[in-house]
Amino acid sequence: MAEIVYPPVIGALLTAFRALDLKIRIEGAERIPRTGGAVLASNHISYLDFIFAGLAARPAGRLVRFMAKKEVFDHRISGPLMRGMHHIPVDRAAGAAAFGAALKALKADEVVGVFAEATISRSFTVKEIKNGAVRMAVSAKVPLIPVALWGTQRLWTKGRPRRLLQRHVPITILVGEPLHPKRGDDYDAATDELHARMTALLDRAQRTYPEIPPGAWWQPRHLGGCAPTPEEAAAMDAAEAEARAVRDKS
Repeated sequence: MAEIVYPPVIGALLTAFRALDLKIRIEGAERIPRTGGAVLASNHISYLDFIFAGLAARPAGRLVRFMAKKEVFDHRISGPLMRGMHHIPVDRAAGAAAFGAALKALKADEVVGVFAEATISRSFTVKEIKNGAVRMAVSAKVPLIPVALWGTQRLWTKGRPRRLLQRHVPITILVGEPLHPKRGDDYDAATDELHARMTALLDRAQRTYPEIPPGAWWQPRHLGGCAPTPEEAAAMDAAEAEARAVRDKS
């Protein structure tokens, strides 16, 4: 397919990152195949995660087609860009269509990116994940590759003001060993393994992150930060979902 939009967008973003002197560290990029389909499963801590998770595939010369909620595609600015980059809209009321579109891309030897937690983690830990990423990898017979991002939450995350022009922010992108689930496997067990690998990668990214001030709002509670605990974050998410449901009915 013609790539008219994606390469210029990447070029513009890399120029901006250099101007802001973001300290981007990528490890394990060699684990992303240079050819063939693959599913990248990343944690989700920022509205910008699809940008940085996509950078993990850049050394392999790959463009990642991310699955993102339909509302992003409906926006007058982000919508044309998302469609131009051939990302995949997800309508939560019609999930089968998104799964089918992702499967079609994988069978066409594309790399598909998924945020297995579905929503941003306010606790900056890996939330419970569904088995959709495993099912996609099995159906398309492609590897499932865990990815951990850290530092992106400092730029723009849920419940915090945007700090897109913040300079010198370290960003860590870790790519783990691929999983190779196959038909007949226990999908829930494979999902548990994916969760464990994502958690281990994220923990390494957090513990090796430079210059962590005491009590930082962007640091998880179990590492001395002030982020909500997973239980507090779950309660906040539930309240947000309830408020959204009320709005949708009105």
